[in-house]
Amino acid sequence: MNTRIFFFTLVAFLLLGGSARADGRVKVFILAGQSNMEGKAQNKLVEYQATNPKTADHFAHLRKDGEWITREDVFINYLGRRGGLTIGYGSPNRTGVELELGTALGDAFEEPVLLIKTAWGGHSLFKLFRSPSAGIPEERIQAEYEKLTERTKKDNEKNNRNRPMPTIEGIRADYGKSYRNMMTEVQVTLAEMGTRFPALKGKTPELAGFVWFQGWNDQYEGAELEYASNMEHFIKDVRRDLKAPKLPFVIGVMGQNQSKPAKGAMLAVQEAQLAMEKVKGFRKNVRAVRTDILVDKAAEALYPTWKENIEEWEKVGSDHAYHYLGSAIWFNRMGNAFAQAMLKLMGER
Repeated sequence: MNTRIFFFTLVAFLLLGGSARADGRVKVFILAGQSNMEGKAQNKLVEYQATNPKTADHFAHLRKDGEWITREDVFINYLGRRGGLTIGYGSPNRTGVELELGTALGDAFEEPVLLIKTAWGGHSLFKLFRSPSAGIPEERIQAEYEKLTERTKKDNEKNNRNRPMPTIEGIRADYGKSYRNMMTEVQVTLAEMGTRFPALKGKTPELAGFVWFQGWNDQYEGAELEYASNMEHFIKDVRRDLKAPKLPFVIGVMGQNQSKPAKGAMLAVQEAQLAMEKVKGFRKNVRAVRTDILVDKAAEALYPTWKENIEEWEKVGSDHAYHYLGSAIWFNRMGNAFAQAMLKLMGER
């Protein structure tokens, strides 16, 4: 075949093939974790900083003609709330990492993007998010049963109540409950994708990546000592249950230590999260992203005296240290970093 004809034939084939893929598939990313995956930057802070000349540049790409953009190519499903991506898909009246993460992923692909977010505040990997292959810690369950039994008994006697006593079976059922709920939410959303998002009707969902942002509740009662093992089980189980053996997996490393070095249980969880990149079978498909190095220094500097400087504080932060100061800038930085790590993993794959 003539070289020039071959070249143009190849280009046409690739263009048409790429177009067909873009028309027929949806890139699906799962976002899971606890309260910081929920998202804790108050919308009133986001609105203020987006219009303040000192901070507006951080948000300019998310706005048009003085209004927030609602993406027509990036969709989000968050436990009953759904639509085109824009601000406000965090906790009530708040925004999280999903805004910048979804924006960066939407910009990277011709195909539409769907974010399925499953996050519940206060849920540990040790217990509620515990995945099947991690097993059930029977000794811990027995200790929890005895502790709750004694507490319930004393409360009933003190307050003349008749609350039912806990059972071993009830306590055991809580282990892995959030993992199971997460999987159900993902499966139902994919099955009902065309109904929940009419613009995606008739398209084929393609599981493209998983983002995990969690850690705070595993700092207690020795759970940090098991975090590495539980995280490894979690990644393997997610891939097995979703039938995606090499699903790219990004871990947001907890960074509430801000600019100071982490220590104690927080350091143990951080090290466990960072270690996942080196686990056999994970080296080219798992990335751990530090979040402490992305700290919003303006919010960090003012936080220790926020009560005495409430008016100034509300210009930079909107929550406590365990929620990344409720900093819109910090949440956006983390979302973008997660997206870039995901895109790099997908490129390597």
